Amino acid sequence: SLGEVLTKAADFYRAQLKATPRAVDYLKRRGLTGTVAARFGLGFAPPGWRTLAGVFAAYDDPLLEEAGLVRQKDSGDAAEQQTPAEADRGRYDWFRDRVMFPIRAVGGEVIGFGGRVLTDEKPKYINSPETPLFSKGRELYGLHEARQGLRQRGYALVVEGYMDVVALAQLGFPNAVATLGTACTAEHVQKLFRFSEAVVFSFDGDAAGRRAAGRALEASLPFATDTRSIRFLFLPTEHDPDSFVREKGAAAFEQLVEQAVPLSRQLLDAAAESCDLASAEGRARFLANARPLWTALPDGALKRQLLGELARLASLELADVTELWKLGGSEAPPRSEPGAGASSARPAWRAGPVKAPRSTTRKAPTGPAEQAMRMLMLHSAWWDELSTADHELLHALPPPLGDLCAWLERQLAEHGTTPWAALAEGLAGDPLEPTVRALVTDAALEDEMSVADLQRVVDQLWERKLEAERARLSEIAHTDPDARQRWREVDLEWRRRKGLLRGV
Repeated sequence: SLGEVLTKAADFYRAQLKATPRAVDYLKRRGLTGTVAARFGLGFAPPGWRTLAGVFAAYDDPLLEEAGLVRQKDSGDAAEQQTPAEADRGRYDWFRDRVMFPIRAVGGEVIGFGGRVLTDEKPKYINSPETPLFSKGRELYGLHEARQGLRQRGYALVVEGYMDVVALAQLGFPNAVATLGTACTAEHVQKLFRFSEAVVFSFDGDAAGRRAAGRALEASLPFATDTRSIRFLFLPTEHDPDSFVREKGAAAFEQLVEQAVPLSRQLLDAAAESCDLASAEGRARFLANARPLWTALPDGALKRQLLGELARLASLELADVTELWKLGGSEAPPRSEPGAGASSARPAWRAGPVKAPRSTTRKAPTGPAEQAMRMLMLHSAWWDELSTADHELLHALPPPLGDLCAWLERQLAEHGTTPWAALAEGLAGDPLEPTVRALVTDAALEDEMSVADLQRVVDQLWERKLEAERARLSEIAHTDPDARQRWREVDLEWRRRKGLLRGV
């Protein structure tokens, strides 16, 4: 499988690091110890073009290319007509003469690599290409290693580079993770909130850092509920997190974290950029910039407070902004009425409109998504029996099931395998409680189920997802070459899933 190929490559690279003094010297010059290098599984890819031919018995194995370890010089439809010998001659190792950073899924499986040169030549870093296991828009480097640090520190620290993550872990910040050479995405933010309710983004203070902060802000807004904390830290332009902590010390960096800009202020600053708030035109432009950002926020106290702040900065009454933006329903600020109590808006981390309470008459789950979550609530130990890809699939379920999946994973990370009775107690008073009570009927407690039943249900979800994606790509493949290639990948995965193959 791909996982086995990547694990074998990681073992090889790790052994090569120990046998390559100049790579070890490079890491020592960067201040890293052998202990932290071993914790993150750092390795070294030798400079040869076909080193992996001595590692894998069949260098022409398609899995090597699918895993992103080997490239084909003449890729494309024409290459499909080559003999294995001809194809083998056109192959070369993708990673050469680089320090290797294994990218692990949350469960610890190697799903890809990042490689850094030992000099300052460009490009400094390259990543594995997109594969069935690895997508840089979804994965975060160091998340597997940071799980305990996230609990200890209470927040996730998002930085920009592999070396920052490893160095910060050694310097007392084991809660750091990094995006993989791409802008922060909504999938990144959603994954972070599976493990912590607080996120601090760290950026350079230059123009590029400000642009990156803008993209992180946009990705974070849909998840900025009232019980979550999202902040933005800007370093002096001459520093990255690693160099700042080494020069100024951990206490100074911790102070920067404490002083990080909250999301509300970052939103206002982003909207006000290049706007002269002393002029009517500038204030109008400020409101125009702010509207899509504010609209992306989930309903709640934060969103309503920000509407008032936006009105104040625009020198307008709250009612004027409400009318200007034609707000109504849950977006409009609540009217004050004599004797009115506290707002019953859906709290914090639950985005979306308030729904009427479910009927007290319970009904058994009807679809595979509901069935899967019921089984996991009753048998939380089965979570670890599923693959990383299965976890991602369940997290992507629409609310409230995806939210319930995130809640369950946080419980397991903090408390380990938990019986249903303890989970039920932990859900008391939580907005998810009605959903869970509807899933877990009294009769369900007596069901005879096994983890194999859970896997069959998850496989049904995979088949539905992949069939829908195949259909979508088929419609555009005749005009989009990338869609044709993606269709081949999805079709392969679909056929594998139809055969109920796991871990691929």
